[in-house]
Amino acid sequence: MEILSVKDLKMYYKTKLGYVKAVDGISFTLDEGESMGIVGESGCGKTSVSMTILRLLPENAEFMGGKVLFNLDGKTVDLVSLPESEMRRYRWKGISMIFQAAMNSLNPVYKVGDQIIEAMLNHNPKLSMDDAKKKVAELFELVGLDPRRMDQYPHQYSGGMKQRAIIAMALSCDPKIIIADEPTTALDVIVQDKILREMKKIQEKLNMSMIYISHDIAVIAEVSDKIAVMYAGKFVELADSITIFKKPMHPYTYGLMHAFPSVTGERKELTTIPGEPINLLNPPKGCRFAPRCPKADERCFSEDPEYVEVEKGHFVACHHPLEVGEVINFGE
Repeated sequence: MEILSVKDLKMYYKTKLGYVKAVDGISFTLDEGESMGIVGESGCGKTSVSMTILRLLPENAEFMGGKVLFNLDGKTVDLVSLPESEMRRYRWKGISMIFQAAMNSLNPVYKVGDQIIEAMLNHNPKLSMDDAKKKVAELFELVGLDPRRMDQYPHQYSGGMKQRAIIAMALSCDPKIIIADEPTTALDVIVQDKILREMKKIQEKLNMSMIYISHDIAVIAEVSDKIAVMYAGKFVELADSITIFKKPMHPYTYGLMHAFPSVTGERKELTTIPGEPINLLNPPKGCRFAPRCPKADERCFSEDPEYVEVEKGHFVACHHPLEVGEVINFGE
């Protein structure tokens, strides 16, 4: 059952120099219990997509079009069109978020358990304090924390424990969707792996939907059913995780995949994508990746490729999609 449908979503940041086209025509769907990853370099618009869905945007952000259709209890609403007073009902209870640098988002002078209880009571005033404490204890056990640590302060937690507490907070109002924005940033690889595995188990146990945001396509692939590759405010490819790794069709996807080392694969030099992302204040005509793409020709610089479904569930925006097994060289 489809729980979220994003259609041609556009959100620009207004600056003195013009509009920064951070989210420029994004479309995807998310089913109940499904997990999706959004990957791309820093500055490509990944976090802006999540903040646009939740409408947690700065004053200079402007919606330029599109819809965010959310299905809650059989009723579908367009989150973009809701007044702010109604939108608050859908945040946390409908869709919650694990923010970047979550370890620094806990109040240092406030007990961790009390912070989670406060969030719960704000969205469910009828909940008694005893029931709230009981639920926090259950959530601590669910994320692998000792419930006795509810009465401790953030400085008494390790980095991994803080991250688990933030996950417990995101779960506290029983959301249908959780958006995890770089959920394991600043943690060592062993703790990262443990937390991601626990998040996957929790998702499956509670039948929640997840949207993971990361620059690391290898990490995202471990926990996502499908992956969207984002570049310069647009999705350039979307497919299930296996398809993305077995037959990437966009050169940018290929470049990201070959930019990370493999423990089990053959030893080889890592790929680096030359150049840098374009200026979204004034995107060039044609394909936005063309200035960095080794396959780009005249058409790529003059005509924006259409985002099309090349096979069931596999979308790509490229004039010259890769063939299966094709090798490309980005050079220096």
